[in-house]
Amino acid sequence: MRLPKINIPKKYIKAGAWILGIFVVLLIILGAIAYSKREALLKKVIARAITKADRDYGLSVKIGEAGFNGLSTVHMRHISVVPKDRDTLSTVEDLTIGVKIFPLLFGDVKLAEVVLNTGKVSIVVKDSLTNLDFFLKRKKKDNPEKKNKVDLSELAHDLLNQVLNKIPDDMEVKNLLFTLNDNDTARLNFMTTTATIDDGDLHSTIIVNNNEARWHLNGKVYPGKKQMDVLFFADNKKVELPYLDQKLHAKFSFDTVRTELKSADYSGDNFKITGSWSVKNLLINHEKIAANDIVVKDARLDADLLIGSNFIALDSTSTVYLKDAAIHPFLKYTLSPNKIYEVKLHADEQDAQNVLNAFPQGLFESLEGLQVKGKIRYDLNFYLDSSEPDSLKFNSTLTPYNFKIMKWGKINLQKINDVFVYTPYEYGKPMRDITIGPSNPNYTPLSQISSNFKNALLTSEDPSFFSHKGFVEESIRKSFVINFKEKRFVRGGSTISMQLVKNVFLSRNKTLARKAEEILIVWLIENNRLISKQRMLEVYFNIIEMGKNIYGIGEASRQYFGKSPADLSIGEGIFLANIVPRPKIAMFKFRGDGGLKDYMLPYFRYMGRIMARRGLTPADTSGYGFYNVRLREGLRQYLLPDSAQVDTTAFDADTDAPVKMQDESKNLFDRLFGKPKKDSVARQQIKPDSIPKTNKELRQERRERRRREKEQEKAQQN
Repeated sequence: MRLPKINIPKKYIKAGAWILGIFVVLLIILGAIAYSKREALLKKVIARAITKADRDYGLSVKIGEAGFNGLSTVHMRHISVVPKDRDTLSTVEDLTIGVKIFPLLFGDVKLAEVVLNTGKVSIVVKDSLTNLDFFLKRKKKDNPEKKNKVDLSELAHDLLNQVLNKIPDDMEVKNLLFTLNDNDTARLNFMTTTATIDDGDLHSTIIVNNNEARWHLNGKVYPGKKQMDVLFFADNKKVELPYLDQKLHAKFSFDTVRTELKSADYSGDNFKITGSWSVKNLLINHEKIAANDIVVKDARLDADLLIGSNFIALDSTSTVYLKDAAIHPFLKYTLSPNKIYEVKLHADEQDAQNVLNAFPQGLFESLEGLQVKGKIRYDLNFYLDSSEPDSLKFNSTLTPYNFKIMKWGKINLQKINDVFVYTPYEYGKPMRDITIGPSNPNYTPLSQISSNFKNALLTSEDPSFFSHKGFVEESIRKSFVINFKEKRFVRGGSTISMQLVKNVFLSRNKTLARKAEEILIVWLIENNRLISKQRMLEVYFNIIEMGKNIYGIGEASRQYFGKSPADLSIGEGIFLANIVPRPKIAMFKFRGDGGLKDYMLPYFRYMGRIMARRGLTPADTSGYGFYNVRLREGLRQYLLPDSAQVDTTAFDADTDAPVKMQDESKNLFDRLFGKPKKDSVARQQIKPDSIPKTNKELRQERRERRRREKEQEKAQQN
């Protein structure tokens, strides 16, 4: 098909040619003027930048020489940046920067070339001051109302573009030194002997701490396409960070880390970043994480990161790979109008042995060598709106399919079905060996323990023990709610099953690894019915701590009341159940005459009414045996005077004691997981009730109290 011929009058063609010619001539004239004036313009731009740095940030910026080298390339020498009243931050001997002309016409500065020869960046920390304070102070001056109006997706888009635009197409860096001096106690220096980008190929060599190690950052970089694939590794050894060991007493190393940016663009109203991150032989060691090295052999995260106007999320299309196992995470943090925290984990049905093998080496020490068959699936859902914490949602389900244990690991989880030796620990030290069996005169079979104690303890500690499978989701959910409201750890969600596993099978180290191992062992025992509920309860009653160096209901009933566990009254049962969470303060709940202090009566009434409603004890308006609980006479001489008040908060239930998160004097790990306290007896504080006492009187009272405590300990041992 032939298109019709269009005839354009010659006069219009001539007019168009004249206009185009004039436009080209004007561009040439303006370009010539700009070219002739560019040195003067450069000086003005530099002067304005130096003034702004001084005014806004308190930075003294000096440039010895500056001038154009070609059409769009600026060459500078002898550059220094010094924050006010701080150490020099940066110096550069020779720097050449070239920008792309076309993007510059639209106000977008993109680097085409960077050549740096001999530079230094020094970060100095002295007490709480650093030579980076200028940046932090600037951030604090920002208007908080303005921050709330920021669209996070736009912010992420602009920030990523700024970072990528600063990566040049061609780069050559030689002898760039980075140093960190932290209060003269921890020092680091990294010398980049060479770093080049040539047609997207990145190669670099970094000398660490005067040739302790040689690092490399190599790969492909295409900032214009928003793509990169970079590998970080060391020559003939692991990448190690000794600075973390010096500052946090934490070891951290790996063979390689690979980072890949695949795309970054808008998906609807959200900004989406797609990429992956992988690591080989990652080693972590810290006393609050585990008692030994944790090694992740092979891990990869394929991530889809979504940033909306008011939220940031790791989308559920993301996948975490650990060896041959995979799990899909969903994490979302919404900033406004209320802070909302969402966590979802989903693992498809997969081979159980692959999942077990995928766990980091050293994480579950007692289960190493465990062999299983069958499949498992996992789902977790957590949702918390900070404006309505009571509506928190939580559920966690590990579902087995034809799951069976074929071979035990280091520990036989069925060992407590027979006679065994239990060793309790106090502050990390073994106390004594206790035989859980008939050869121990204090060992008490479940059938010979008074129902008054059994019912009281189950009511207070774990009412659904015989119906749950090791975990009570509602209890865990309420713990999250209470801890969130208090902004510190005040309540756990442990069941009797979890307490039993913690005491019998695991060390008492307060670590993340121990808690994770505890959860997994409880699941293995309960879901595979390795131990009957009756036997679990029997063992628990015989090992539970119930006072200073008092373990088990047999020792406790004879120590406090001089009777066997079968003869405990309802009041004595409630009392003994009450001391389980904090056994070391049991003696301080008695008056000098051996009766219970009055503040205990509301607890007795509360627990008694619950037990009565459940048909576990008759109704009792007098206090469910409160007035009949009497400490055996042989111990009364060791009680403190009734006028003394004891600061019982100085006593720890165990190493899982509450930790105030606001304690800024501790490092991150200590604020998260707490520190073991000193011997609590030495920390008790006696406060006078009425007339203030002199220092001499207080010292005499403390000496007398210590004498009584020693006598009490001897009596308990006898």
